[in-house]
Amino acid sequence: MGQIYLVRHGQASFGSANYDQLSELGMEQARLLGEWFASTHQTFHRVVTGGMKRHRQTADACIAALPKAQRVDIEWQTDADFNEYDHHEVLVRHRPEFDDPEEVKRFLASSPRAKYAFQDIFQASMSRWMSGLYDHEYREPWPRFRSRCVAALRRVMSGTEKSQSIIVFTSGGTISTICQHVLGLQDKQVAELNWTLVNCAVTKLLFQPDRVTLSTLNNYAHLEWLGKPHTITYR
Repeated sequence: MGQIYLVRHGQASFGSANYDQLSELGMEQARLLGEWFASTHQTFHRVVTGGMKRHRQTADACIAALPKAQRVDIEWQTDADFNEYDHHEVLVRHRPEFDDPEEVKRFLASSPRAKYAFQDIFQASMSRWMSGLYDHEYREPWPRFRSRCVAALRRVMSGTEKSQSIIVFTSGGTISTICQHVLGLQDKQVAELNWTLVNCAVTKLLFQPDRVTLSTLNNYAHLEWLGKPHTITYR
């Protein structure tokens, strides 16, 4: 039985000019994951990354923490179908004023419960995107995003020999959507699941040629292992 480890990227640079860049903490999270895999003697036959910078940075920092014997023969691939949806477009189609980063900063600064208020707005933005009523307004409508995530998963499965282990560095929305496919979740549950995924957490799938099952979801024991709560982040 093959194994696919889906890793959400480390903490990115939320609020900066370039979100697609790991923060210093994000690099530490990725390194801790690699050290965890090293301590458990986990080996991988293939590394797959999405096409985003934060995916590759997470992969590089994680795999570099493995002993040389565990990483020397790993095959590397990039598959942009593991990329995240365009969260900025999803947000501004619902709240056009948030196209201006300064407006987002003003909103966060003026809201007494900014984190939760912004989460409510983004949840509504996701519902609009997924509703099917406005597909013509998005460069990548929800059905197209869902289809490419599932297609990416199937490519990994079809290109893998029996009992191999593959690690995929991707994003929360992609992982949540793949879980929807595996578990038969409703669209609403995808958005809810996405909020719970920890940076650099691992979701493990087991598969055979004709089926795939969920083994573990959102495992971040490697971050708890350090004993420092600040290493557990969601954004």
